[in-house]
Amino acid sequence: MKKIVLSTCFFLFTLSVFSQTKLYLHPQAESYAKATETIAILPLRVQVNLRPKELKDFTPEQIVQMGKDESLDIQKGMHTWFLKRKQRGDLSSTVQNPAKTNALLLKAGYDIHNLDLLTPNELGQILGVDCVISGSLETSKPMSGAAALGALVIGFAGATNSATCNLDFYNTEDDELVVNYYKTVRGGLGSNSQDLINVLMRKVTRRIPYTSS
Repeated sequence: MKKIVLSTCFFLFTLSVFSQTKLYLHPQAESYAKATETIAILPLRVQVNLRPKELKDFTPEQIVQMGKDESLDIQKGMHTWFLKRKQRGDLSSTVQNPAKTNALLLKAGYDIHNLDLLTPNELGQILGVDCVISGSLETSKPMSGAAALGALVIGFAGATNSATCNLDFYNTEDDELVVNYYKTVRGGLGSNSQDLINVLMRKVTRRIPYTSS
């Protein structure tokens, strides 16, 4: 009986923290990372995959705004995550404040939520950085402050069930993809953007050259 209980607990635990991680490193990733003095985090493309019964509670405009709010919250959360690694001595590069990143892009006349037509080199010139981090994020519920509050009102708040993060680290001098980090997690991921980032970026510190101690 005890074995059955233990086996069941193990199965449930495994199910609750299921994750999939894929990591690509450029053959010269270490050299690129050592030469990187400054990094900018761009707003990610965020998609909140609401269920049909949840979609009816939002207008199309609200859903678009929800994605933008999530994107900015995730950008700030990633910045905080990297700052903590820098404080611990795991990061030698300087990470640009997202407020400065977005301001420079807006001053240059670009929509910060639509940067696909710009190359890493062009972004590097605008932002004055050696590396840009871009990518996408999918979640099963909103995590940013305003959107999460709306979710609470209509009754589907709590820990999000799943999230998929796909991050690209580009060298801005030659447009080379240095790192691609892909992670899917299913289970309790917290109730705000910082919780989500902490889970998604867990254990990556020693796996990518930028944050290897």
